[in-house]
Amino acid sequence: MGMGSYSLDDRAKRSEIKGYSSRSIREIFSQREVNRAMNPYGVTLRESRDSEEHPESVAIILGLDVTGSMGSIPHHLVQDGLPKIMGKIIQSGTKDPQLMFLAIGDHEYDQSPLQVGQFESSDRLLDKWLTNVYLEGGGGGNTGESYLLAWYFAAFHTAIDCFEKRKKKGFLFTIGDEPTLPDIPVKDLKAIMGNGQYEPSYATTLLDKARQSYHVYHLHIKQTYAGSMQETMDGWKQLLGDHLIILEDHKEVSTVLPQIIADVVHEDSTIDTSSDSETKIIL
Repeated sequence: MGMGSYSLDDRAKRSEIKGYSSRSIREIFSQREVNRAMNPYGVTLRESRDSEEHPESVAIILGLDVTGSMGSIPHHLVQDGLPKIMGKIIQSGTKDPQLMFLAIGDHEYDQSPLQVGQFESSDRLLDKWLTNVYLEGGGGGNTGESYLLAWYFAAFHTAIDCFEKRKKKGFLFTIGDEPTLPDIPVKDLKAIMGNGQYEPSYATTLLDKARQSYHVYHLHIKQTYAGSMQETMDGWKQLLGDHLIILEDHKEVSTVLPQIIADVVHEDSTIDTSSDSETKIIL
């Protein structure tokens, strides 16, 4: 995967044809059950690989909370957030981004607590995976959502050339308004991923594992009732420290996320070259 390139002009034309700016969430996200291609059951790997077209691929995972209060996030992305994100990433100097969507629910309550796309570079394919997301709108009256499944999948079911070839970590962002559930039992992992060898998995352990090959961030959306709870923000702060980013409004995602990537890439480049020169970031 990862073939093709991101064209802002082509994306704008497609958006106009499909009416993304005027159609409702349910009109755009018409899946009423998990799309077969996004079902993680039996998935071994999702790969972000270099190619002649993209010789220095950078793996980026967006884990979107698709429980009841968070349908506004994918809707914002498909309307204009995604082209803003991809345009700013490329303009700031990351020429070969490969992005994969995950959709996150609640493994204690939902039928589809994890959905997985593919790493893609082209505007057409990224739109395809995004609009194939099933907005289950579930969740439950428990202590959070299954953000830890994004860490699990990144750690054990992805292979990324930016890290394997160049020792440059990819990027993993979860976006939502709840705490992460603290653990996931073996029986639930088997139900989600299929038969295999599993151990009881704790959020802290999975986070540490994902951090070995990804810069891991959580973008916490404060505008909902759940998101406004200080206890939730404090819990994330304890887990992630400075990698917790608190946003007042979900639309800030399309500005903040590419800036994080630009800052990290610039820092890595400065360390590698021992240069004091600055990279101009176009926003």
